[in-house]
Amino acid sequence: MENFVVSARKYRPATFDTVVGQAHITITLKNAIKTGQLAQAFLFCGPRGVGKTTCARILAKTINCQNLTPESEACNTCDSCKSFNNQA
Repeated sequence: MENFVVSARKYRPATFDTVVGQAHITITLKNAIKTGQLAQAFLFCGPRGVGKTTCARILAKTINCQNLTPESEACNTCDSCKSFNNQA
């Protein structure tokens, strides 16, 4: 039981492309990253279970990534991505 992880965390999407049902949000965030036009702050609001935390975590991981992919996704290989994936 020491390695028990809530299924919502275990199967949480790790990239913008794997977020389901929020295409308008993920496209907007990816375009902001591509163009370097990031706002000073983002407000994620809505009812429970729509992906607010997931999108915020993916955004944080992506803007801190040292080697973005051409699709503006996190590389998952740099030190920043590795520590983020390890919940550090």
